[in-house]
Amino acid sequence: MTTEEWLSRGIDMAWRVLLLWWLVSAWGNKSAARGEPWLTRLLLYWLPLAVAFGLLGPGEWFGHHWLREGIVPHTVPVFAVALVFVVTGVALACWSRYLLGRNWSSVVQIKQDHELIEAGPYRYIRHPIYTGILLAFIGTALKVGDVRGIFAVLIVFISFWRKLKMEERMLGEAFGDAYAAYRLRTKALIPGVL
Repeated sequence: MTTEEWLSRGIDMAWRVLLLWWLVSAWGNKSAARGEPWLTRLLLYWLPLAVAFGLLGPGEWFGHHWLREGIVPHTVPVFAVALVFVVTGVALACWSRYLLGRNWSSVVQIKQDHELIEAGPYRYIRHPIYTGILLAFIGTALKVGDVRGIFAVLIVFISFWRKLKMEERMLGEAFGDAYAAYRLRTKALIPGVL
């Protein structure tokens, strides 16, 4: 097995770890007090994520389509950087998910007895799970190396941006001045930038 194949397997394994952690940690969350409608979640969150994952699927799915046009070389250094991005993103998402504890939801919701978490990465960014998953998508797009990777990352970014705006509106209503002060101290996705 080549070094590129080992690195590629590492990327795939990191995604599996994220999926497993998401499934295991979903048990025992607080009940929702309010949330967004299921059709909105399906059309504006789950469907875009499915499309993005599909875009990053095996190249054979795309044949000789322009989406498969290579823009990043398949080399050991590129695969190594891609692995670092994915592992870092997965670690950030998992840590952030752990810190949220029973307040977490995969959809926009306010939980009963919801708590505002400001520890760990939440001290600097309000949505570190999205940051982590975006980083993992960027790393995977680097590994793929095709034009389709750009579209996958853009789709996820737009979907997450819409979702975080809804979350911030709900959290602002739930926590009032405390959330307004928290927003002034932090950025949404990238410390000191965005």
